[in-house]
Amino acid sequence: MATPAPPPAPRAASPPQDGPSNPLAIGRALLIAVIAGVVLTILAPLGTDAIGLLPRAGYWLGLLVSGTVVSVGGMIVAWRVRWLAERPLMLGLVASVAFSIPFTLVAWAVTGAVFHQGLYDLARIPVFALPTFTVTWVMTALNMLASRVPAQTHAAAQGDAPPRFPERLPPRLRAAAILAVEAQDHYLQVHTDAGRELILMRLSDAVAELEGLEGAQVHRSWWVARAAVADARREERRAILTLTDGSEVPVSRAYVRALREMGWL
Repeated sequence: MATPAPPPAPRAASPPQDGPSNPLAIGRALLIAVIAGVVLTILAPLGTDAIGLLPRAGYWLGLLVSGTVVSVGGMIVAWRVRWLAERPLMLGLVASVAFSIPFTLVAWAVTGAVFHQGLYDLARIPVFALPTFTVTWVMTALNMLASRVPAQTHAAAQGDAPPRFPERLPPRLRAAAILAVEAQDHYLQVHTDAGRELILMRLSDAVAELEGLEGAQVHRSWWVARAAVADARREERRAILTLTDGSEVPVSRAYVRALREMGWL
């Protein structure tokens, strides 16, 4: 049972989440690489059944683990670019293309060395391009799914410009405390301590304009202010937040772990 949240302390805005730089995310990425390496060792695709079990395990585990280490480093850098961090599908595509290009060459060279053929045959490089991109994309998608975290907004540092979102509300609500924003079809229901208002806007755009208020997206249809959470509970397999106005907000299962680590649950 969570206790009422204290007022948010001022802090500078930062990228939406720490994503791949989180030690847990790095550990998950390596674990996924090892599991994928074991599976490919057993299935022995792309002609790798021609070599023994141990060399085959070294081949797949070596490629996938080393590729994961390099890709995680690149993802940490890319995550600091806010435009990419706020667009996970684009981030995944950029990462897959960026890392499949050099690893096509790595796969070509390592395969030539392991199988003792075609090591210097440049004509064989395109053969490795599609399989390498496919594996890279699948690994990236698995890591992003395993590391899904809610889009967050942060309390404004002293002297920073106020959040832009209140300007979209009618004058009577602009000074009110925003408790939550709920997506309803193409509209947003804005919950404040002085009433509610329906506006035409996408939730993703609203979250961007709420920067300056500490909060997080807790469901695909809900953003909640941290200071508005009065209580949290679990009912069977789902979590529910109770706001200071008595509203109850469902928490997406994909976000439960991240919100627990953030101290919301």
